[in-house]
Amino acid sequence: MANTKLIVLAFSLYIMLLPFVFDLANAQGLTSGFYNLSCPSAEKLVKTMTEKFVAHAPSFAPSLLRLHFHDCFVRGCDASVLVNSTSNNTAEKDSIPNLTLRGFQIIDAIKSALEKQCPGVVSCADIVALVARDAVTAIGGPTWPVLTGRRDGTKSLATDALTELPAPTMNITQLKANFASVGLSVKDLAVLSGGHTIGISHCTSFAIRLYNFTGKNDSDPSLHPNYVALLKKQCPLTTLLTSIVEMDPGSFRTFDTHYYSVVGRRKGMFTSDGALLTDSTTLAYVQAQASPQSSTFLTDFGQSMMNMGKIGVLTGTSGTIRNQCAIIN
Repeated sequence: MANTKLIVLAFSLYIMLLPFVFDLANAQGLTSGFYNLSCPSAEKLVKTMTEKFVAHAPSFAPSLLRLHFHDCFVRGCDASVLVNSTSNNTAEKDSIPNLTLRGFQIIDAIKSALEKQCPGVVSCADIVALVARDAVTAIGGPTWPVLTGRRDGTKSLATDALTELPAPTMNITQLKANFASVGLSVKDLAVLSGGHTIGISHCTSFAIRLYNFTGKNDSDPSLHPNYVALLKKQCPLTTLLTSIVEMDPGSFRTFDTHYYSVVGRRKGMFTSDGALLTDSTTLAYVQAQASPQSSTFLTDFGQSMMNMGKIGVLTGTSGTIRNQCAIIN
């Protein structure tokens, strides 16, 4: 009987403490309004400054979205992509996949403004996440809740970017494995690929599909022949290194479902775009977005961005809060 009473008492105590345990666990992670007390105007300042930069140069919207993507897939969302190289270390920023990244000066400007208001409080990692959302919204794209509380990493290695970033040349098996390695689903893969609905690409990122797909001066047969001909005109061999093209032809400034229509017609620019047609789950998603009226993409994108924003985050006492985003304290 005594043992029974002890068991009941212990269980009652467990039930009483359970909410506290969950709250404690949540406190160690990301939360909504993390800066409400420590820097109340932080999110408003980020939004206002981002909107001004994007209004002046809308082409920065896809660049800032890409910056968040490239940050999270390497060492997690810890702002390691922002760090400058030193004489002793080549950082992610100078890795080959990141040489075309843009928008660093925008992050630096926002960080500088926040440091004047709330020194040493707002992390560069949170700034990158907030700016990506606010930049997409500024051009008429969807919005989503950005949980905050990330801290900044203390390492940035160029070799990590080479091995951890999903490449535009990946097939579906490689892409699924890459996304799974950071805890993202196959649906997240299909949805986040839709980020290619805005922005441009350098011809060098997909030139092999046009000119030397199998090493015999041939084109990728999975790419629509009419699109091959168009891309060859836009990316002639004589200017291959400097030419750029729209990733979502005719709609590259508008955040919409047009990307999926393009991919469905075998006109996805990258091998990774075309790969979505080679898996039953991703193919079904591409087909489901064909009609803007019934598309779920804009809602799905926000959820997948939230999922991505949680990858490998440093919270609590892990990591640091950098004084300057490009320099590790």
